[in-house]
Order: sequence, then structure tokens, then C-alpha cells
Amino acid sequence: MTGTPSDIEREIEEARERLAGTIDQLLYRSHPKTIVGREVAQVKAHYVDVETGEPRTDNILKTVGIVVGVIAVGVVLRKITS
Repeated sequence: MTGTPSDIEREIEEARERLAGTIDQLLYRSHPKTIVGREVAQVKAHYVDVETGEPRTDNILKTVGIVVGVIAVGVVLRKITS
């Protein structure tokens, strides 16, 4: 583990560079625009096939069904309570 002072200084400088790179990555990943872009890409990938660009009709139909169901339940509950 012992080394010359120049070896130790070199190791310290390498560690500093690695830490600086890690901090830069963390700052990039935690930036709000990066987070929004990542989430938008994730939602798009859910509804559009990334490789072909074709819409994923199964996921689209599931979402439409859920929205229609929620609206129907809201309408029924409103009529019941009125």
C-alpha cells in the first residue's frame, strides 16, 4: 500500500476525476428537463413501438377503456346521488 508521494498524488488525482465524473452524471440525471424527457420517452414507448414506430393499439385500447369506464362510473354515481 505504501508508495512514493508521486504515486499517492496520482491516485488522489484519479479519484478526484472519477468523483467529478460521477457528480456530473448525478447532476445530469437529476436535472428537471432530463427527468421530464425520460418520463415522456417512457410514456411514448408505452403507446408507440420504439423499433417500428407503429402505435401499440392494445395499450391504447386499454387506456381508452379505462377512461370510458371511469367516466361511466362518474355519470352513474352522479345520477344515483341526484
